[in-house]
Amino acid sequence: MSVEYREEPCRSALNRVKGMPFDWSLNPYTGCAHRCTFCYVRAFEARADRPSDDRYGRSIRVKVNVADVLRRELARPSWKRESVAVGAATDPYQPAEGRYRLTRACIRELGVGRTPFSLITRGPMIRRDVDVLVEAAQRAKVHVSFSVPTLDERIWRATEPGTAPPRRRLETVRILTDAGIDTGVALAPLLPGLSDEPALLAEVVREARAAGASGIWANVLYLRPGTREHFLEALARDWPELLPDYELLYEGRAYLSAAEVEPVREEVRALARATWAPRRPSITPAPDAEQLRLAV
Repeated sequence: MSVEYREEPCRSALNRVKGMPFDWSLNPYTGCAHRCTFCYVRAFEARADRPSDDRYGRSIRVKVNVADVLRRELARPSWKRESVAVGAATDPYQPAEGRYRLTRACIRELGVGRTPFSLITRGPMIRRDVDVLVEAAQRAKVHVSFSVPTLDERIWRATEPGTAPPRRRLETVRILTDAGIDTGVALAPLLPGLSDEPALLAEVVREARAAGASGIWANVLYLRPGTREHFLEALARDWPELLPDYELLYEGRAYLSAAEVEPVREEVRALARATWAPRRPSITPAPDAEQLRLAV
């Protein structure tokens, strides 16, 4: 699949977020070449009247000046070093990062600015940036989450066509944790009747723990308009026998109820507790230097 890369400057790097466990988001790219069938960003693209179907991921906006803009925003006297999520709406380590290195540059700026950040990715390319992650973690709290919904090869190939193999992601978890980076694994999204099978959940949790994952959590698929149409179309192609079940399960709603989701989350939590093992401590940020007052 050919991908068009549009080099376009941005006016702002940080975006204010409400109702989330982080205060700001940062996305060096718009669009994602991973093309996951369940990607929730497709819903936002549809609302913005941009392609959310098979055309999604074929045109990537590259914010070529994002690190420079970020540096200026972090230098403002009003900046309070609130938490920043890198990659909330695009994978910061999709293939474009290999050429443009924008995520790497932003991590460096966040570290210099002593700004805590989390980063979520499916891209093993992050191992290239262990050096800047370590530098940043010595100045502020850093957390990396790897999304590994399943190790089942058929499910992975069908639902995450542009991503690296899940086991390669877990190898990268080990590399990051060995370097002292706080790294967890997210089983998200889990697909009802597919990747939420107990044996598949246990396999991911076991391998994630073996890789040194500090935390393991799960979430179940939600289907907003835009994502819904594309996912169900892909489901009809790859697992047609499940299509009626999904149409009934998600009829009139995007999110499953807590009563439906919580048992799966609790099963993952129980597996995580059962496989807990001591791990190498993560890097702890050094405290800010105190300015000495001169006696008068």
